[in-house]
Amino acid sequence: MTDPELVAQIKVGNEKAFRLLVEQYQRMVLHTCLGFVQDRNDAEDLAQEVFIELFRAMDKFRGESGLSTWIYRIAVNRSLNFIRDQKRRCFFQSISTRLTGGTTVDVADQSWRSRPDHEVENNQRRANLYQAINRLPERQRVAFTLSKLEGLSYQDIAGIMGLSLSSVESLIHRAKLGLQKQLYQCYKKGL
Repeated sequence: MTDPELVAQIKVGNEKAFRLLVEQYQRMVLHTCLGFVQDRNDAEDLAQEVFIELFRAMDKFRGESGLSTWIYRIAVNRSLNFIRDQKRRCFFQSISTRLTGGTTVDVADQSWRSRPDHEVENNQRRANLYQAINRLPERQRVAFTLSKLEGLSYQDIAGIMGLSLSSVESLIHRAKLGLQKQLYQCYKKGL
């Protein structure tokens, strides 16, 4: 079934068509969310939210872009909203901890320490990389994640982000420079 046929069937309430959509795009959505939040459980929760939103908003899909582009955009937006909410929670926890005299804990570090199946050194490298990615300005982070972690073409990223091709190229170039600088500083400290 083609994407337009799938959309048409979902719009008339065909549950089998929606299950087919989930099966077809589940891996992509989960991988996209995981690229942003770096925690499997959070990514799975976000993926479920993405499909719930897709089901509810299918009538709003006008077909101006491809179905996969629309789904990517929803997954990216959900992931970014989640990250913003996490930052707010961490900020208020940090204030609360300071007021009560406790110590703060870096949430990103904890998620990587809880994965005993990886070598400690690889965990640290991965954590450093994701921390550096998370420090990038939002648009750079989105473009870089979609390109390097999701493997999307610049043209697809331009469609998802609603930008020109040259803007995407510029964002990814600046993201690479920013990551290079951050990682150099991080590893320079360790020398």
